[in-house]
Amino acid sequence: METRDDVRVERALPIWSERLGLIGKADVVEFHADGTAYPVEYKHGSRRKNSWIVECDELQLAAQAMCLEEMMNRPVGEGAIYYARSKRRRVVSITPTLRVRVEEATVKVREILRQGLLPEPANDSRCEHCSLKEACQPQASGKRSPKDDVLARLLDPDL
Repeated sequence: METRDDVRVERALPIWSERLGLIGKADVVEFHADGTAYPVEYKHGSRRKNSWIVECDELQLAAQAMCLEEMMNRPVGEGAIYYARSKRRRVVSITPTLRVRVEEATVKVREILRQGLLPEPANDSRCEHCSLKEACQPQASGKRSPKDDVLARLLDPDL
């Protein structure tokens, strides 16, 4: 824990929601003098990402905010995503739409777990910087990515 400018900073804070059935750790939660919790999700890359990655990052942050709300019995209206490469934050409002998407995602993940069937790896550009790449091993799926096809053509001496 550290304190700066009337803000207490907790790193790797365990969070959970019994209602949603979620448990995890928030990278950083800032607790302001008025008791407001402000989650901050750290990302290693830059702020310039594909829109679907931005949506995933926001979904993760919203889930953290919803856990904090349940734990503290106080609203959490926004948080931030901090990009290490640019050393900048992007403020994210925890909107009703984002909250519904968190609830929908938790239902979908539970259904996948209940079925015991994981979807096939995408094995495309989304996999390149994914933190689960080693566990998922998309290259073992047999599904070739467009990048694989380009590389194969570049390295084929007969073309």
